[in-house]
Amino acid sequence: MKRILLVNGPNLNLLGTREPEIYGSDTLTDIERLVFRVAKEYGIEVRAVQSNHEGVILDAIHEARHDCSAIIINPAGLTHTSVVLRDALAGVPLPFAEIHISNVFSREEFRHHSFISPLAEFVITGAGIQGYEFAVRRIAGLLAR
Repeated sequence: MKRILLVNGPNLNLLGTREPEIYGSDTLTDIERLVFRVAKEYGIEVRAVQSNHEGVILDAIHEARHDCSAIIINPAGLTHTSVVLRDALAGVPLPFAEIHISNVFSREEFRHHSFISPLAEFVITGAGIQGYEFAVRRIAGLLAR
């Protein structure tokens, strides 16, 4: 069976209460339920990880090379700051999608740069939590090839 690693980065555990005018009212649990439901349609398992600690995220990505077929990641603020996250994703030979709930290009200038976008199979930004559904469906298509 194929498996996707779903990674949600720092502060995403606060979804539902954190800046709802930007991120909406959906929670991390809502996102995980959505991803698990859509992945099940394709016979794909999901392992979900959320951490506010970069090292935990790096370890999860490293471990994914043993039993996952792809990664869906919302790196949150690490998108714009973390070379080591970029290097972890480059070092693990799995296709991955970069997801952002808000449209990062309509926000502060520093959010316009991503260290990982150049490595991603695709990037979804500004689609709310529906972006996760799009990502699962696209990843499932890639894995079916």
